[in-house]
Amino acid sequence: MLRLGLMLAILLMPAAAAAQRDVPAEPGALAAAVREAASGDVLHLAPGRHQGPIVIKQPLTLEGGGAATIDGGGEGSVITVAAPDVVLRGLTIVGSGSSHETIDAGVSLGKKARNAVVEGNRLLGNLYGVDIHGARDARVAGNVIDGRRDHRVNQRGNGVYVWNAPGAVVESNDIRWGRDGIFVNTSRKNVFRNNRFRELRFAVHYMYADDSEVSGNLSVGNDLGYAVMFSKRLRVTGNISLDDREHGIMLNYANSSLVSGNLVRGGENRCAFLYNAHKNRIEGNRFERCRIGIHFTAGSERNALTDNAFIGNRTQVKYVGSRWLEWSDDGRGNHWSDLAAYDVDGDGIADAPYRPNDHMDHILWTQPAAKLLLGAPAVQLVRWAQSAFPALLPGGVIDSNPLMRPVEIPVPDWEIENDR
Repeated sequence: MLRLGLMLAILLMPAAAAAQRDVPAEPGALAAAVREAASGDVLHLAPGRHQGPIVIKQPLTLEGGGAATIDGGGEGSVITVAAPDVVLRGLTIVGSGSSHETIDAGVSLGKKARNAVVEGNRLLGNLYGVDIHGARDARVAGNVIDGRRDHRVNQRGNGVYVWNAPGAVVESNDIRWGRDGIFVNTSRKNVFRNNRFRELRFAVHYMYADDSEVSGNLSVGNDLGYAVMFSKRLRVTGNISLDDREHGIMLNYANSSLVSGNLVRGGENRCAFLYNAHKNRIEGNRFERCRIGIHFTAGSERNALTDNAFIGNRTQVKYVGSRWLEWSDDGRGNHWSDLAAYDVDGDGIADAPYRPNDHMDHILWTQPAAKLLLGAPAVQLVRWAQSAFPALLPGGVIDSNPLMRPVEIPVPDWEIENDR
C-alpha cells in the first residue's frame, strides 16, 4: 500500500512550471538557448538582432516584445518548427534564403508543428512569409508580412503558403508584395478571415481545399482578388475587393459552395468570373463599376443567383449560350442599375423581367470588329425588335423577379487606409 501511495503521489504531482529565460542579442546565444531549453520554456529575446537560422525541436515560446529581430542570414528558413505547441510572438523575422525548391520562409511549420501559433510578428523581405507545410491546427494571426519586390512577380514567394494542413487558421494579417497573399493547395477545413492584401498577384489563391472558409478579407489593387479553384463546399462570405485588375472573385471548378455578402468594386475587367462552376449559391453580393459585372462560361450550371446587386457595370452579364438561365430563386431576383422598371404593387419586385443581353451582344463578343456598326440604324432596329419581342432572343440570362433596391455593403474607413 505504501508503494502504491508513493506512485500515486508522484503521478499527481503538478508539472514543474515552465522556465522563463532571457536571451541576449549576441552571436550564437539564441541557437544555444533553443537547444538547451526544456519543453514548455519561455524564451524572452532581448532587444536587438539575434542570429539565425534556428530549428525548434521541443515545445517552446519565443517572445520578442516587438523589439527583437531574428536574422536568417540568407540561408534556408529563418525559424523551422519541428515540435508541437510552439508559440512565436512579437518578433521581427528577416533574412530567409531564396530557394523555391526548399520553400525558404520566415517561419516554416513542418508536419510535427501541430498547434503552432505565429502571432503579432513582422516578417519582412523573406521569400515566403509563413509556410504551413503539413502542420495540423496551426494559427497565423495578426502578423505584418511584407514579401519581396525583386524578380518578377511569378518568381516571388507567397505571404502564407498552406499545404496539407487541416485546421489551419490564417486571420487578421496584413500581407503585401511577394506573389500571392495566401496560397492553399491540397488541404481542407481551413479558415482565412479578416486579412488585408495589397500589391500582389492573387489575394487568395485556392486549389484543392474542400470544406473551408474565406471570409471578411480585404483585397485592394491586386491582379485578382479571390481565386477559388478545384474545391467544393466552401463559404466565401463578407469579403471586399477594391480596384483588383482582372477579377474580384473567380470560381473555377468550384462547386457546391456559398458566395455571399461580398463587395467587388472598380475592377478593370470582371467583378466575378465563373468557369465550369456548378451548384453554387451566389447571393447578397454587390458587383459594382467593373467592365463586366459577371461572366459565365464553360457550362456553369445549376447555380442559384439571388439578391445580388449589379451597379454601373459597362456590361452587366456576359453569357454566351443557347440555353435560358433563370436568375431568380423563390420569387426573388437581383437588382440591376440599368433596369427602368415599375413596382405598382410596392412589393419590392419589378413588374417586368430583366434580360441583360441581346443577340447583338453575342455578335460583339465573338466579332469585336462589329463595334463599328453599333450606331447603324439596322443594328438599332434589331435591338428594338428583340426588346419588344423576347421570343427572338437566342437564349441567355433572364431575371423574372428583379429587385427594386440593391443590397448595401459598406466599406469601413479603416479598411481602405494605405498606411499601417
